Amino acid sequence: MTTRSLLRTVPSIAASDGAGVKLRRSLGQSPTLRHDPFLMLDEFFSDDPEDYLRGFPAHPHRGFETVTYMLDGHMRHEDNVGHRGDLGPGDVQWMTAGRGIVHSEMPQQTAGRMRGFQLWINLPAQEKMKPAAYRDIPAADIPVVALDQAGGTVRVIAGTFEQGGQPVAGPIQGLSTEPLYLDVILPAGAEFRAPVPGGHHAFVYLYEGTAVVGDEDRVLPHRAAGILGDGDTVRLQAGSEEARFLLLAGKPLGEPVVQYGPFVMNTRDEIEQALADYRDGTLGSPRAAALTL
Repeated sequence: MTTRSLLRTVPSIAASDGAGVKLRRSLGQSPTLRHDPFLMLDEFFSDDPEDYLRGFPAHPHRGFETVTYMLDGHMRHEDNVGHRGDLGPGDVQWMTAGRGIVHSEMPQQTAGRMRGFQLWINLPAQEKMKPAAYRDIPAADIPVVALDQAGGTVRVIAGTFEQGGQPVAGPIQGLSTEPLYLDVILPAGAEFRAPVPGGHHAFVYLYEGTAVVGDEDRVLPHRAAGILGDGDTVRLQAGSEEARFLLLAGKPLGEPVVQYGPFVMNTRDEIEQALADYRDGTLGSPRAAALTL
């Protein structure tokens, strides 16, 4: 058993997106701050409606997947092909943009807390032009595993978590990048261990409390992404207060990444085609896919 070390940290920075939604961005601040296949991680968290009310009006995507995970609040998703979904506390939306979609994400509240995450995961070249798809996952469909430490829990959103020799599978399975997505609550002073396939890239994002990582007990700063080295086990230990963190892992693609805002492809020509398809209104259509291929 080889425990993964904390190689480096990526502190989140204040940013805004959409129509001015305030958030914090760790991965994705720049092209050098990705962790294949993960392109970006945003945390949004505010009790002030002025920070989120304007939401994310209609905007396009192509070539990757977006994962929206709500902790608090109510967000509605709509798109140009007639899909509508409502996300409340604990809900997840896993969207495969594929060859293209135009959608909006708008708050359905005028007061109170809005809190959650959006993760971008790259798609392999052969899947970038497949039809767009959604999976709306209500909180009740996400398994929660009680840890041996009293009060500790793991929500298994994607992949499989093993506790006491018993594997627990999340609702998202069978994707090319083999993602693992866990949301962990760890009591003060408690230790957490989870198996992660060797060769998969992994990182943790600490959004509450304090924690150390690996056998070296390297400190992971609050609201920072910790990039992990290779190995087959992830270890964290909470500090003097309860820790909450995301553990994310996936199979790296090892392919060129060319990104222009909401389009993530493998070549500049493919980006130019995405822009042209968006301008002429064919983004996401079979005709656009045929033109690109």
